[in-house]
Amino acid sequence: MYILMVVVFVIGYLAIALEHNIKVDKAASALLIGVLTWTIYALNATEILSLGINRAWVDLIKDYIIPEGHLPELANHFVKHELEHHLVEISEILFFLLGAMTIVEVVDHHQGFKIITDKITTKDKVKLLWIIGILTFFMSAALDNLTTTIVMITLLKKLIDDKETRWLYAGVVVLTANAGGAWSPIGDVTTIMLWIGGQVTALNIILKVMIPSLVSAIVPLAILTFTLKGDITRPALKVVKDYTTEKERNTVFFIGVAALLFVPVFKTVTHLPPYMGMLLGLGVIWAVTEIMHKHKREEDRRHLSVINVLSRVDVPTVFFFLGILTAVASLQSAGHLVQTAEWLDDVTGKNVYVITSVIGVLSSIVDNVPLVAGAMGMYEISHVNPEFMVDGTFWELLAYTAGTGGSILIIGSAAGVAAMGLEKIDFGWYMKKISLLALAGYFAGIAAFAIQDSIIHIHEDEVEVEIYNGDEQIIRESDAIHLKSRMHMDIKRGAKKD
Repeated sequence: MYILMVVVFVIGYLAIALEHNIKVDKAASALLIGVLTWTIYALNATEILSLGINRAWVDLIKDYIIPEGHLPELANHFVKHELEHHLVEISEILFFLLGAMTIVEVVDHHQGFKIITDKITTKDKVKLLWIIGILTFFMSAALDNLTTTIVMITLLKKLIDDKETRWLYAGVVVLTANAGGAWSPIGDVTTIMLWIGGQVTALNIILKVMIPSLVSAIVPLAILTFTLKGDITRPALKVVKDYTTEKERNTVFFIGVAALLFVPVFKTVTHLPPYMGMLLGLGVIWAVTEIMHKHKREEDRRHLSVINVLSRVDVPTVFFFLGILTAVASLQSAGHLVQTAEWLDDVTGKNVYVITSVIGVLSSIVDNVPLVAGAMGMYEISHVNPEFMVDGTFWELLAYTAGTGGSILIIGSAAGVAAMGLEKIDFGWYMKKISLLALAGYFAGIAAFAIQDSIIHIHEDEVEVEIYNGDEQIIRESDAIHLKSRMHMDIKRGAKKD
């Protein structure tokens, strides 16, 4: 049954990948594997937990004397508790997603994005590529990769008419959003985990991971620069009724952006989960728009209301998130991810570059959150091994690989899943057009990190030599003082004898 959980997950994963071939929405496949893997786990809890992989279970039965025949009941309660624990973390992501999507839809419904789209006047594909890429890279560091992707995909719909060209730029958004989020302590959920867990510090992760992340974003952009030609076709201007004034559009836009930017500030100040800050922002923009439109006609007020906007939010994408994160949580709880980490440890001999590179590639297949959580559980912060100390090479490189590796496949990151849901991008199309670009950027970033790390180590070695030489000089001077002191004492003793 332990193996059956993996089989169900793989079959479900294939169904998601072949969504357009089998004509079954990916949300349905994700929900099925999410429920089925937990069902298999629950019905065979005693058998699976008796394997001894789940450390929490091992510690539990070690500390208690369990009456005969009560083990299955305790195992079922344990699995239920594990599900509830994971549901809290999953719900935080879902509420964050719902809040971000609703805020973006409210701004869009008020035509607030005109303030940006009107300023992007170029139709040249290459120029637009770099504008979108750089804007996304730095926005995702300030906001986060998921929110930035939602905003940028909404903008692309207003800039590009051709579906396949828009998909290509959406792929670029995924690449640059994940790259931008990796070097910021608030830009990606995995970096946030490492920051809160104490494995990295905020300033150091920015200084050490920014350049590799920038390289991983620039390499795909540079490759596409030589392949893209011509101009984009803008969507035809639709004659629609203006429900808002320019002042109202700009007000809603700035409140929406401020609400998104306020999320990391709220989290830092209150230490509450990010979704609370997002819901606060949604509450503010909801109240402001209600007050703003209270004197309008009933028809206009109903059209602009947040209640009407909620009907446009992509609920199937939320269900997809729920299903896939629930399925991965079952594999984490049963011990599959822990075993994978242990296997990596044995095979690589704890080579941090190999381990983190493999984790990054794996994060394109399964969610990077449980992978990083598993790595944090497998490798403790060391006070002896410099690679595993706070701000050590392993943790910094893990932040980079887990953040950017998800770009290799479209379902490998929250940004990719959001783009897939909003633009209905085919899994196969992404693999054909974007995956190789993502791989090129991914390994180029690792190479940049290695070069940067070697330069830093050379500098540190030079400093250590200088410190050593200085200490040696101090030792020599102290020896001379000690020798003079001894000679002085000897002279005094000689004088007393005389």
